[in-house]
Amino acid sequence: MKAEFPPLKEVRKDLKIDWYRSPIVRARLVELAARSDLHGLLQAGGHLALFACTGVLSYYFFEQGMWIAFALALFAHGTVGCFFAGIATHELGHATVFKTPWLNRLFLNIFSILSWWNHREYSLSHTYHHRYTLHPQGDREVLLPKAPSLKPLFLLQLFTFNVFGGFEARGFLPFVKGTILMALGRHDSNERGQWNADAIADQPEVKRKAVNFARLILLFHAAVLAVAIVFELWLLPVLLTLFSFIGGWLRHFVGAPMHMGLRSNVPDFRLCVRTITLDPISEFLYWRMNWHIEHHMFAAVPYYNLAKLHKEVASDMPETRTLVGAWREMRETWRKQQDYPDYEHVTPLPSLSEDRSIEAGPLATSIGDIAPASFK
Repeated sequence: MKAEFPPLKEVRKDLKIDWYRSPIVRARLVELAARSDLHGLLQAGGHLALFACTGVLSYYFFEQGMWIAFALALFAHGTVGCFFAGIATHELGHATVFKTPWLNRLFLNIFSILSWWNHREYSLSHTYHHRYTLHPQGDREVLLPKAPSLKPLFLLQLFTFNVFGGFEARGFLPFVKGTILMALGRHDSNERGQWNADAIADQPEVKRKAVNFARLILLFHAAVLAVAIVFELWLLPVLLTLFSFIGGWLRHFVGAPMHMGLRSNVPDFRLCVRTITLDPISEFLYWRMNWHIEHHMFAAVPYYNLAKLHKEVASDMPETRTLVGAWREMRETWRKQQDYPDYEHVTPLPSLSEDRSIEAGPLATSIGDIAPASFK
């Protein structure tokens, strides 16, 4: 039976969550929240440069008929590029990456257009996600429970070309269909489409911008296809249009643990969010969002300072999971939910701090600039 939720306009008015935040010296939080163009260019420019390298290698091996090398290079190209949508665009959407605002907007548009990601539409969804994390009446960006699937057909899509999608796994058909419908001012009838429709319902200016951006995405990829046909560059659409649906395995495995199996309707990010440790390559591609409790607790802090933030509040944090440990925890939680549908994993916590003064400051509760200007 489909759950019924109140209109989001009412949720914004009535649902007030007194989020627990770990105590931190205010001056230190100000330091950690400082934005840096250099750090932003190293990450955003480095990610694009790596994407360009795998693309050039794929094209070279294709032209040379070196098919095994081509397959490996294309797999790497997709693996790198899959982190554009919802990862690079997530951080840039918060507008905390660059100190210079136009640089943030420039890279946000580049990553979004390439990866079929409508950041205009997402800005509303993710604002609700931060304000009401895992409170279903206000946050339907992540609705639990979800199955941490390892089914063979799903894994096949993750390691090849994802046609149909899945949780933390983008599918070609749903995303292209969703973009076309948005360009027509409509939404898909699936769960994701209905959530976006609800979020945008009382925000006509955001909807107008989202419609225009969807049209821009379609125009860009149509141009890529046209250039490929005219100049017989048959691999170009694969490298620039289809890449974000190829080799999504790593994005799925590092992205799925952030909330899955955890508690809903609690005012403590430590209970509804996970922080996990990653290897340096995965952490780079994931834009250090593995420090996810820290990101939710103090979203004004740029990703490149989240590890430092963790050290500041480590004594007030739960034990950090490994990626394997997080998946083991999720799978065990899912198995228990088959017999007890309301079961949720309860993360062991240190005692709550009595010092809540940090929460009164606007910097502590800021989520960056992701909320549209018209959103109230």
